[in-house]
Amino acid sequence: MKRIVIVGATSGLGQEVARLCIGAGWRVGAAGRNAKALAQLKALAPAQVETAVIDVTRDDAPQQFAELAGRLGGMDIYFHTSGIGKRNTELTPDIELATLRTNGEGFVRMVTAAFSWFRSHGGGHIAVVSSVAGTRGLGSAPAYSATKRMQNTYIDALAQLAHMEKLPIRFTDIRPGFVATPLLSGDDYPLLMQPGPVARRIFRAIRQRRRRIVIDRRYAMLVFFWRLIPAWLWERLPVRKNA
Repeated sequence: MKRIVIVGATSGLGQEVARLCIGAGWRVGAAGRNAKALAQLKALAPAQVETAVIDVTRDDAPQQFAELAGRLGGMDIYFHTSGIGKRNTELTPDIELATLRTNGEGFVRMVTAAFSWFRSHGGGHIAVVSSVAGTRGLGSAPAYSATKRMQNTYIDALAQLAHMEKLPIRFTDIRPGFVATPLLSGDDYPLLMQPGPVARRIFRAIRQRRRRIVIDRRYAMLVFFWRLIPAWLWERLPVRKNA
């Protein structure tokens, strides 16, 4: 039986993947800021699920995470799906800084806590939801795309560190495109995907321990061409924010 801790399990893709893990018979440590949503997950399978209210922007989040892993009886997989993001062409400081705190500071706080846990417990698997938005800087969402690029690079760095230390820690960087979750509510997006099928792709990627995956094929092709665009031309393109 796999044991997975999911940070960001109270909504969107995190909640969908948590339900899939429960359905597969896994032990699930569900964490997030919404106590009511956590209670609903717990009610699905009380013997399988442990919960903790965790805010990744708080200094005590790693301690709460470690306590949750302990109550779960250990951890084989850490899955990080906590994140925020908004279009912000007005560059409203509160939006940009909140995005940095959650997607930057909060991401590093929790992923390093998971790395340290696996370092001292014989290894494991760290999977994160980043985004295709990390491919290039998006003018419609500067902090969002910048933090997602940071997440991609940070996971690459930790993977190298694990090899340097000969640690049996595996990594999965999951990069979705537009997904119809609360993160994108209130606006219209092209190539919109439904969370159910995306969550199933994510769950499969975690089970297969894929190193990185772009969801779906349309976005994989889009990302391929984005990378080919020269900088001078990219800066003149009105590219919208991706999830």
